[in-house]
Amino acid sequence: MDFSKIFDKNGNNQWAFLKTGEKVALNSMQKVTLNRKGNILYNSGDIEEAKKIFLTTGYSDGLVRIGDYYRTEGRLLDALKMYWIAPDHTKSEAIIVQLSEVIKKLIYEGDQK
Repeated sequence: MDFSKIFDKNGNNQWAFLKTGEKVALNSMQKVTLNRKGNILYNSGDIEEAKKIFLTTGYSDGLVRIGDYYRTEGRLLDALKMYWIAPDHTKSEAIIVQLSEVIKKLIYEGDQK
C-alpha cells in the first residue's frame, strides 16, 4: 500500500491518523509527546482528535476524561466504551447499572401492553 498517496489526499496533515488495525509500538518518549498533544487538543475542545491519540497511546487518564466528557453530553455508550478501555471499573459499572435500569423499565413497560 502506498501510504504517501493517502497522506497526500489529506493535505499532508502532520496529525493525520491512518487506521491499520495493527498495534502501534511506541517508546516512552513518543507516548509522552503524543499524550501532551492529546491534552492540548482536549483542552482546546478537539475531543475526537484527542481521543484518537489517547486510544493509540493507551493513556488511561485521557480516556477517562474523554468518557467523562461523553457522559456529560449524554452519550452513555460512548462513555462506557472509554471507561472500559481505560479501564475504570468504578465509572463503567455505574453506567452499566444505569443502562440496566433503563432496560428493566423498557421490559416492564413492554409486559404491561
